Amino acid sequence: MKKYMKNAIEIAKKGVRKGNSPFGACIVKGKTVIAVAHNTVLKRKDATDHAEINAIHKACKKLRNHELRGCTIYSTTEPCPMCFSAIHWAKIDKIVFGTKIADVKKLGFSELTISAGKMKKLGRSKVKVRGDYMRKKNLELLKMWEKKKGKTY
Repeated sequence: MKKYMKNAIEIAKKGVRKGNSPFGACIVKGKTVIAVAHNTVLKRKDATDHAEINAIHKACKKLRNHELRGCTIYSTTEPCPMCFSAIHWAKIDKIVFGTKIADVKKLGFSELTISAGKMKKLGRSKVKVRGDYMRKKNLELLKMWEKKKGKTY
């Protein structure tokens, strides 16, 4: 499991170096990495280009299916409500995330404070949720971004 989260962290770092926000995602089926993506909201000037959404697009294209049953998504930060909904609709089995929505909200991101757990409960979603995975490494990613000069939200 660690290697998959490390993939998400590394792609997020790559995104930060390119001027994007500090978010990455990796989708795995079995032991095979299907897609890895970072946030491209700033690059593409599209508010929906979150890491999870970008990874879902790539995974669906690769698997030639809109459903990603049997997959797990590793995300550097807890998915926002939009991303959680996309994960639910894609029928991804499990979300594993590092930092919490509250962590990025403290940095100035305009996050809605609805946790993945609350989304799961309110929507009666079957997706399994595991948080705080490799939290320390994911917090380091946020610190890297926080130190970046000229960053944009």
